[in-house]
Amino acid sequence: MPHYPTSRRARPINPHKLPLSKWTAVVAVNKEKHFLVTRVVPPASPDLPIEAVELEAVISGRSMVLPWRDLQDATRWHQGWV
Repeated sequence: MPHYPTSRRARPINPHKLPLSKWTAVVAVNKEKHFLVTRVVPPASPDLPIEAVELEAVISGRSMVLPWRDLQDATRWHQGWV
């Protein structure tokens, strides 16, 4: 079994590069752990920064929207499918 450090160094994430990226929830969400970013939610105005992304569960296809910066929290999300 691979060892994953509990305190991962936060890597800067560019919201424009998030589409189709893979994520693993540290704690299962609705019994699902593996997600794919299906889209970046456009801001209300083109002058505003991107705030949210849509994640889709790999198994069920259920979608949820969350602030993209939440993906930087290593206690909640790991990049890739672990």
